[in-house]
Amino acid sequence: MRRNLTREKLLRAALILLVGLLATLGLAVSQTVLENRTLIVSGQPGQAPVIQLKGRSYVDVEALARLTNGSLSFKGDQITLTLPASAASAAMATPPASQPANSAFSKDFLKAGIEVIAVIREWRTALVDAVRNGIPVTDDSDAGYRTQAAKDLRLVSVAVSTDSDRSAYQLFSKELTNMQSFSNEIIAAHDSMQNISPDALKNDPLEQQTLSCARSLTAMVSSGLFQDDGSCH
Repeated sequence: MRRNLTREKLLRAALILLVGLLATLGLAVSQTVLENRTLIVSGQPGQAPVIQLKGRSYVDVEALARLTNGSLSFKGDQITLTLPASAASAAMATPPASQPANSAFSKDFLKAGIEVIAVIREWRTALVDAVRNGIPVTDDSDAGYRTQAAKDLRLVSVAVSTDSDRSAYQLFSKELTNMQSFSNEIIAAHDSMQNISPDALKNDPLEQQTLSCARSLTAMVSSGLFQDDGSCH
């Protein structure tokens, strides 16, 4: 009888010890870093639950597929997540953070743009001074500026590599076209033996437009950013 009691006490003690051990293990598991977080995909509504365990994040693939409007396929021990064509294209088109969008002029374009602005301003100044001083302007006297400006504009076109470059090139091209028209106007007046007074030149719309556009382009390249204020149109 005493032996049975002793055995019962031992069994009871072992049971209590086992219960305590299980409780301790449960507490240890609960204290293991199990953090519940959520995954949000930019541009997609909704979210997916994330569990973080021992520094690693785990997300349910089915929830991820629903979040991205994708589909899952299973083959052996492999799971394939297929994204919609629009989402895949957007992911490929989005540049990495280390590659910012082309919002500024490229270095070569900026250098070429400064050169063409300089020759156009010099060309305009020579024409205005010739009119003020009664100096004849002919095709021969104007050929040097015309050729150099066209050459510099070609260098500008070759240097185009960003969106801002392409937009600004249209303005440079428009300024050269206006400058050539202004030069033709002065040469035509000389050929027809007409005198252009300095006062009349101040009110000439084409001359004023070339001046305003040149100033706008100068300010634009100084800032390094594309800015169209309408002066060249």
